[in-house]
Amino acid sequence: MSEAKHPVDEMLPAGKLLLYGLQHVLAMYAGAVAVPLIIAGVAHLSKQNTAFLINADLFTCGIATLIQTIGFWKLGIRIPVIQGVTFAAVTPMIMIASAKGLGMTTIYGSIIIAGIFTFFAAPFFSKLLRFFPPVVTGSVITVIGISLLPVGVDWAAGGTGVKNYGQLNFLFVALVVLIAILLFNKYFKGFVANIAVLLGLAIGLIIAIPMGLVDFSGVAAAPWLGIDKPFFFGMPHFDLGSIISFILVMLVVMVESTGDFLAIGEIVGKKITEEDLARGLRADGLSTTLGGILNAFPYTAFAQNVGLVGLTGVKSRWVVATSGGILVIMGLLPKLATIIASLPNAVLGGAGIAMFGIVAASGIKTLSKVDYEKNPHNTFVVAISVAVGLIPLVSPNFFNMLPGWSQTIVHSGITLGSVTAIILNAFFNGSEPADKVREDLAAMAGIDV
Repeated sequence: MSEAKHPVDEMLPAGKLLLYGLQHVLAMYAGAVAVPLIIAGVAHLSKQNTAFLINADLFTCGIATLIQTIGFWKLGIRIPVIQGVTFAAVTPMIMIASAKGLGMTTIYGSIIIAGIFTFFAAPFFSKLLRFFPPVVTGSVITVIGISLLPVGVDWAAGGTGVKNYGQLNFLFVALVVLIAILLFNKYFKGFVANIAVLLGLAIGLIIAIPMGLVDFSGVAAAPWLGIDKPFFFGMPHFDLGSIISFILVMLVVMVESTGDFLAIGEIVGKKITEEDLARGLRADGLSTTLGGILNAFPYTAFAQNVGLVGLTGVKSRWVVATSGGILVIMGLLPKLATIIASLPNAVLGGAGIAMFGIVAASGIKTLSKVDYEKNPHNTFVVAISVAVGLIPLVSPNFFNMLPGWSQTIVHSGITLGSVTAIILNAFFNGSEPADKVREDLAAMAGIDV
């Protein structure tokens, strides 16, 4: 008699695969398109190039998800995990996109090298995991969220450099979007609550159209089908400071992914071994490298979809593989991306304040599980790492006298916060056993849904 198939490997009927797969896509869609919109705004890309960036991101999200769920060789963890661009990379990308002499090609050069680093570091990461207990990861995630909030606030006011910055109609639209997101979360549960940000954006768009805030120019001319072109913005440029920043980001991303992998493993009843973890992290590295080639970004497991797996009870990895296929198809539709690129900044602002605030809250939630009574040194780790990480935000000129090669590093709050947290934790606390850190990460990821 053949051995029973694990629910993770179960192939569902086509109708269910499509329905459940689409649900995962809707749950992560707003977060997926937010990052290309942020970077396009900072880099002052045209609407056409913004749409291209959105397409490239969705297409690569799909490829990354297929690699993780289906897997081949020593790649892919083969559980229902959907991949998306990490918010941890946004702050250094903003710095690089806006820095003189750097820009998009430097972002992609750094992403390629950081992805290669992640690929080869994957088997050894379990040995480094002990240096990333919740006191470190919580501090870093908190810094990420707070550092991103100015982007959401600027959006809500109409966008950086807008002539009528802070005009009341901008603030009104942003407020409506924010209230809509809160109402959907309060009065609905499950699927509707999971797509609250997406619904809020739709409501904001409907309100903004009669106010004359929406410009749909270019939508009619945009083709229905378009293919991602490698190195669309030019051949990659390699800058040492930028590369170091992204490698540090990928260390944080590996911690995030590890927590999500372990949490999903608990939900679906599959033990995640060291080899499983190495395959998953290698896939993150390969997908990130592909991101640099295909004009996209670094990729990690999306935490909100971890919660969706637990909520629905659907454990099949083929459901999420179907999500990957849907994302690939969406990434080939420039007309859809052009409509998204037409969203006014004020609409994005209401959603941005919610999303970036939730990132910060996730970090605070993780820090709330840290033991400060038995180990008062943890207070110093959190306090100093968060304070140092926010220096570029509260005083942008603080490091201007340092050498030019260091500017990308010291102007990235996440880089400063990460390095400070790792060093202070090692100094005060040494290192925890890797198994204990794994348990803590799984618990945190399981809560953060």
